[in-house]
Parts: sequence; structure tokens; C-alpha cells
Amino acid sequence: MKMKRSSVPILLTICVIQAGSSRLAQTAAGTPILGILQTELQRNMRVLGQQSVPAYFGAYTVYDQRSTQILASFGAIERSEETRQRFATVEVRVGDYSLDNTHPIRGDARAMSPRLAQVSLPLADDDKPIRLALWRATDRTYKAATEAFTRVKTNIAAKVKDEDPSADFSREEPQTYSGPSASYSLDQKAWEARLRRVSSVFLDDPLVLNSNVSLTVESDNRFYTNSEGSQISQGEVGFRIFIQGATKAPDGMELPLYSSYFATSSDGLPDEKQLIADARNMVGLLARLRAAPLVDPYSGPAILSGRAAGVFFHEIFGHRVEGNRQRNVEDAQTFSGKVGQPILPPFLSVVFDPTMKKAANIDLMGHYMYDDQGVKGQRTTVVDKGVLKTFLLDRAPLKTFARSNGHGRAEPGYVPVSRQSNLLVESSKSVSSEELMKQLREEARKQGKAFGLFFDNIEGGFTNTARGSANAFNVLPNVVYRIYTDGRPPELVRGVDLIGTPLAAFAKIVATGDKTDVFNGVCGAESGGVPVSASSPALLVSEVEVQKKAQSQETGPILPAPRPAKKS
Repeated sequence: MKMKRSSVPILLTICVIQAGSSRLAQTAAGTPILGILQTELQRNMRVLGQQSVPAYFGAYTVYDQRSTQILASFGAIERSEETRQRFATVEVRVGDYSLDNTHPIRGDARAMSPRLAQVSLPLADDDKPIRLALWRATDRTYKAATEAFTRVKTNIAAKVKDEDPSADFSREEPQTYSGPSASYSLDQKAWEARLRRVSSVFLDDPLVLNSNVSLTVESDNRFYTNSEGSQISQGEVGFRIFIQGATKAPDGMELPLYSSYFATSSDGLPDEKQLIADARNMVGLLARLRAAPLVDPYSGPAILSGRAAGVFFHEIFGHRVEGNRQRNVEDAQTFSGKVGQPILPPFLSVVFDPTMKKAANIDLMGHYMYDDQGVKGQRTTVVDKGVLKTFLLDRAPLKTFARSNGHGRAEPGYVPVSRQSNLLVESSKSVSSEELMKQLREEARKQGKAFGLFFDNIEGGFTNTARGSANAFNVLPNVVYRIYTDGRPPELVRGVDLIGTPLAAFAKIVATGDKTDVFNGVCGAESGGVPVSASSPALLVSEVEVQKKAQSQETGPILPAPRPAKKS
């Protein structure tokens, strides 16, 4: 899915499953890499701190990554590969904590997604090659930082006074942490055979135009050190399976479906029997979607399933409480002046907790121990009983919040900014699924509607938080039902996008279900793609608005699908 950096976030569904059991071994305290990093950083900072434009902060992060990827389509393997890479990012700040080279340059759209210097490293802990690579990258980074600092000071002199005069970098206590290193073992041939069998299910329907089943296994060992004295090593393993299929309706509308699974060990993953059953269900649902009626634009009551509600909150709420947006004069800053005020119904609280590993017995992709600025991840209650309490904070402080709460995150190579982790919607007004559906019908009757909508599944969404354009969201459901007030069975429909504006949408939430579900995905924004999770109970919303989904003008295939060759 493409993303406009200027319009910010997209929550993009990604695949997730395992391919064997993870193995966490050998504490990172025994590896010499941190010692090499710290020695070279101290040597370089001593020199750079004495320059006419002194460097006051530096940080190195080494990423040691191994991954295995297998992709099967219609019973055949299309890709099976293993990769290993090791690289470092280098950060140098000049000036001081109050004003440095990272200060936003107002009016310069190119400053929206700043990058860090990135350099390849040898796979072994060889002192001299590693230090040479870091030395050259640090020298380049310092020179670029001094040039940026000159632009910052010129920009400040030429523009109106900052709305938020906060410092550019917070003072945090140095952290020391040595976690276990991450590794995995995998029977690649066995998994190739397994994925062939699962993907062959899609051969049953010649109108499934494309499909695949993929397995990705990744181990990521990270080593972080900074000039304040922090030294952190941590490792993670992730197993992902992604099943997808797509068909076309007779009017040309593309109809994709996805199923994803994520786990940190084999215990959390479905077996082959379950994967085949899920693939068969997807084939049947694709056939039903082809025949489903197209929904006209609609405004009325709806239920969002737990997964759909998780994405709903991620898009319309989560991005608007990221601290970096409160400092950005180009952002609409929906909630900047609302700390201490009610912004949600009083029965709802919203927590972001990167320390959580599971919710509803599902492994969470937004889990981490320390963020990408070396700050310990913290459970942060952003909304308590409807009242806004704080924001998600990195090391760029706000006027009333001077310290990070461990949400400085980035894709490797980007400058970390405040981003979401594990979003948890908590409710004190929950009812059973049956009661929630009953309330939906009652609300539809009260509004004179023949039906309400039930958003059962979702593929992702995006939002715009900038000034000067519509501050709207677009959530992308792919399984939607009409729930009729006269007792008719639910009717599958297609072609729906859920749209709206945040403040109006929050006011319409009237009740929640009593079961929590989880959406795992990758969110793309200013600091690249980061893994996140969103968990929520189902939501009953008194009014939503839907529009017709974008539609391809290309018809389905003219030629008949090839038939399998007859076995002799």
C-alpha cells in the first residue's frame, strides 16, 4: 500500500506466522560489539565536543538481522531465501539540549522524514573494520549536523515565534540492559512443502485471480549506545504467515481478502490443518463477495468488530496523541489544548503499553523493552475514563511534559519520533455480542433505517492530521454485513470505505462488546514503518458514514482459466 509522507500514517496489514520454534540464547553481555561501539563513540565525541560548533550528543545503533522468506502461490514455490545483514545508524547532535540541529525548519516539507547516517558492518565482531566504518560515518554526520544547525538558526530568525518553545532534546537517565540474543532454527524444506499444500487450496476456484501464502521469520538483535552512558542490547524473534487472495466482481471491483498470524514462538501459531481450513473459508468468502450487492453511500448505526475497532482507534485517535504532532506547526493538533478535558465517552480509557507481550492470548507486534532512543518502554494511560491525561512522548519534550515515556520509535535509518506501540481500548460499559447486535437493530429502528452495518474484518486504513487539508480518516473494511431490523439474516455486501472526522466519530460511540480482539500490523509515518498492535472490544457507533470504494474499470479475464493437466 502506498503512503503519502505528508499526509502521515497508514496502518498496513502484514503477514505473521512461525516456521519453527524460536531460540533465545547467550546473553548479549558476552558480545564485544557494545564495547567496540562505546570505545569509538567516546573517542569521536571527545574530538567533536571541542569543535567551534560542538557536538553534545551522539548515539550508535547496530542491527544484526537474519530472515527467512518463503512464498508459495497456487501450489508452487515462487521464492525461498535466507538473508543476513548487519549495519549501524549514527546520530550526532550539535548545539545543546535546548536548541540543536534537529529543530524543525518551518516551511520546509523536506524535513518531514529526516534520516540517520547508515553504514554496513562486517558480520563478525572485528574491531578495526567496525571502528573505521563508524569513524567515517560519524565524520559525515557531524558535518551534515553543523550545516543543518546553521539552517535552523536562520529559520528561527526569519519566522514568527515558535508556538511550542520546548527544548529539542530531553535529559534522560542512562540505561543499561543486556537481554538474551535472538536466533531461530527452521526446517526450510518442510515449510516449503507445507506452504505448497496450503496455497494449492486456491486452485479450487479459477476466479481467484491471484493468491499467495508467505512465511517470514526474522531475528533482530540490536545494540545501542550513546554519549550519555546508555548501553542496551536486546533481541527479538518474529514468525509471520500471510494468506491472501483476490477476485473481481462482474463490475470490475477488486475484492481482496487477507489473513495474518504473528507469534514469537510456535506455540502461538495455527497448525497446517487450521491454515488449510482458513484458506478454504477465504475461497468461499471470495465467491460470496463476487455475488454480493454493492452498498450505496450510507449514514447510520454500525458495529465495528474488535479488529476493526482497533484500526479505527489507531487511525482516528492514536496518531493525534503522538507528541511530535503537538510540536509541529503544520499539524492540526486536534488535542493539544485538551489535556484534563473529556475527549471520549466516560466509559472508555485508552492505554499504550509496549511492555505487554499478549492481549486476548495473541502475541503483540508492538512489544519492546526499550525504544529506539534507549528509553525504557512504559505503560502510558493517555485517556482515563474519557479524560485526556498525556501524549505519547519521545525525547522531544512538550511544554507540560518534559520527559519521554518510551515511545521514540523508527524504522532503521530514520530519526525516531513519538509513535504508537500496543494500543489498548478498555471499557466499563460492555455487553455481550448478542446484546450489542440487539442494540444495533434498536438504534437503526429509532433512526428509521432498514438496517445497520456490521464491519467484521478490515485490511487497514489511513489518516491525515495536517492543517490546510481535510482532517479525515479512511478505514478500509473488506468484510461487511447489513444487519436488518426485521429479522432477516445478515447480508454480505461489498464496496464500502468507512470515512469521517475524529471528533464527530468519538461522540457517537455508545457501547462496547465484552470480548477483545487484536489487529497486528505495520504503521508507516514520518519515521518509517514500525510494528504496532491495536486491541479493542467491538464498538457500537450510533452513526458512521461510508462511501463507495474505488473501483477498477478493467473487466475480469476474457480467456477461460487453464485446466490442470490430466494425470496418466
